[in-house]
Amino acid sequence: MSRFTVTRSTLGAQELVVLADTREGREVRIARWGATVLSIRSGGRDIADGFRNEAELVPHKGSRFAIMTPFANRVNDSRFTFDGTSYDLQPGVVGKDRASRHGFLRGQLFDVADERADDHAVSVTFATQAIRPGVHPGYPFALDFSVTFTLDDKGLTLDTLTRNVGEHAAPTFFGWHPYFRLSDNPIEGWELQVPAKQVIATDPDFIPVPGSAAWVSLDNAEKSLDFRKPRLIGETALNNTYADLQRDADGKARTHLRDPQTGTAIALWQKSGVMLAFTSDTAERDARKSVALEPMECIPDAFNREDCATQLRLEPGKERRFVCGVEFLG
Repeated sequence: MSRFTVTRSTLGAQELVVLADTREGREVRIARWGATVLSIRSGGRDIADGFRNEAELVPHKGSRFAIMTPFANRVNDSRFTFDGTSYDLQPGVVGKDRASRHGFLRGQLFDVADERADDHAVSVTFATQAIRPGVHPGYPFALDFSVTFTLDDKGLTLDTLTRNVGEHAAPTFFGWHPYFRLSDNPIEGWELQVPAKQVIATDPDFIPVPGSAAWVSLDNAEKSLDFRKPRLIGETALNNTYADLQRDADGKARTHLRDPQTGTAIALWQKSGVMLAFTSDTAERDARKSVALEPMECIPDAFNREDCATQLRLEPGKERRFVCGVEFLG
């Protein structure tokens, strides 16, 4: 029997793919619905604060472990302009109900395009062609998207691929929305380190302020937001995007989260983009019981920012990868 295995399971009527490391006793359960990670068992406990049942998974409230594309986080007033044309993601909706967040794929049933396992790793690839003109209001573009989850002896890697299969350039970027619950101890006693030089300034609705003023050096930011060195989260309420991430020698920028009482620790790594740290203060259940560490290609409301235009633009026939992952450290 191979060290690594891939099997099937269910959550109610939802089909799951289960990746396992039989030697280390690690297991990752992923639903086809939204390509959503439900659990990550390592060190004898589930360190993922995912959806607990089908009733939570299907509506995807809270976006736990959401695959976020073609945009991550918020689009201000659900409107944006691209190549001189204005678009409305929520036509006819008014007032406080105008809230476009986290893309279109949370409620999409992905196809299983590939799976493989051997003595070194196990992986599964989920794919969808759900982003097409006429399907999503205000987004008349055609994208194929896939995400490959790979479990090996170091941790879990996500390798995403977006391809523009339409006739026109499209705005698109990727983000992932995992929640981690390292223990049942209060998160105030957990340590966080974010290897960033900047934090993004926002308005009260978490929309980045206009222009270069959004990019604030941590030397000039509120001290409570500075996690360049590992320190306790304490009473700090985070829903903040960190930029200018500093990479280690292997080209990966690592955000560290650790519970000193149990020794349970992870590193969320990425090779590019920004990191949004969220202490779950407004979560619909179990507020401040877990910490979301969200690797994203661009900052929130990137669709409305000139300083993100080049990163967003994907020409016809072109494709773009974004790779990130979780390392198990203790």
